[in-house]
Amino acid sequence: MILLGLVLVLLAVFGAPLFAVIATSAMLGYHKEGIDLMAMAIEVLGISQMPFLSAIPLFTFAGYLLSESGAPGRLVRLTGAVLGWMPGGLALVALGACAFFTAFTGASGVTIIALGAILYPALKEDGYPDNFNLGLVTTSGSLGLLFAPSLPLILYGIVAEVSIDNLFLAGILPGLLMLMMLSGWSLWVNRANRKPLATFSWRKVGASLRESIWELPLPIVVLGGIYSGFFAVSEAAAVTALYVLIVEVVIHREIKLSELPRIMRESMLLVGGILIILGVSLASTNYLIDAGVPQKILEFVSTFVSGQASFLFLLLIFLLILGAILDIFSATVLVVPLILPIAAQYGIDEVHLGIVFLAAMQLGYLTPPVGLNLFIASYRFDKPIMTVYSATFPFLMILLLSVILIMYWPQLSLFLVPN
Repeated sequence: MILLGLVLVLLAVFGAPLFAVIATSAMLGYHKEGIDLMAMAIEVLGISQMPFLSAIPLFTFAGYLLSESGAPGRLVRLTGAVLGWMPGGLALVALGACAFFTAFTGASGVTIIALGAILYPALKEDGYPDNFNLGLVTTSGSLGLLFAPSLPLILYGIVAEVSIDNLFLAGILPGLLMLMMLSGWSLWVNRANRKPLATFSWRKVGASLRESIWELPLPIVVLGGIYSGFFAVSEAAAVTALYVLIVEVVIHREIKLSELPRIMRESMLLVGGILIILGVSLASTNYLIDAGVPQKILEFVSTFVSGQASFLFLLLIFLLILGAILDIFSATVLVVPLILPIAAQYGIDEVHLGIVFLAAMQLGYLTPPVGLNLFIASYRFDKPIMTVYSATFPFLMILLLSVILIMYWPQLSLFLVPN
């Protein structure tokens, strides 16, 4: 079995599909324990009974529709009209626009590709240093994963069996902390890049508001509907998808009906991959729990850890490495079921653990040498990867500090969550 395990690890390293590796490991485990392999099929079928499952494809489809339309440009123009006159104002625009966009798409790479083409040349034209622009746009792509209706938040709630409404609330203050710290750094670095106040124009603000009038209600529809109790999460996802479809296809007419099948196909490829990995991972996780693997890991960890603080420190190191080599969806379904019982032994709230997990995994997108966003930005902006490393390093350090604050300040995550 050890030899077979090493073979599976090598297959994963050399590019074998992750779901196939996970499914094979689960089948080997079930076979070893003499459990009928039909139990795996039952586990996979069981995900269809999850009440929030429909929210994943619906929010993903809405996010892809927004990325294919002119919504990113309208969002940038609106925030630019409101904040662009400030020293470092356009940097704040980039951070806010990317966070909003990533929250709806759930995919940071999509944000870099969709908004990077608008923001990167705009920052350069406004006199911002090229290294700063590259670092800012690359980093901003991973922001927003803690804000509703982020797909990783929903997935964590499903896997950990935690209230998704509570996770949406818990992510607000930590997400704002990350935005504020990056905003403060951006304003300080560009404090000399001043524009005359005359560049602020109420006419531009009004025109941008009229242009964005249909997209602006989106956060109100989603968050207001959920927190008021008017919508369940899955119902909010359905309303969001229908609303975005009507706005971008019927009202703005920026997406042709003939393009809808392609957009659906591309968005559902992401969803299909997530659901396949989720299904086989649940089967694999149940075997690991039956085999007592979490307890064995806890016993091993206990030899190095004396309390909650040291456990959180080791968890942060582990998640930074994990985030650099695995995408956030795969890591969530693979690792969360294993660390939940261990974290509970150290008195860590499962909602707080979810925010810490996602914040650290978000940072993993930027961790050299293999952080995914680093390579996406290198390809998108035609820059050497070492240039991207150096450009993102200051932002990485600031985000690391914010993750440490989130990790050791649980009330930041739990303050808005009802007891």
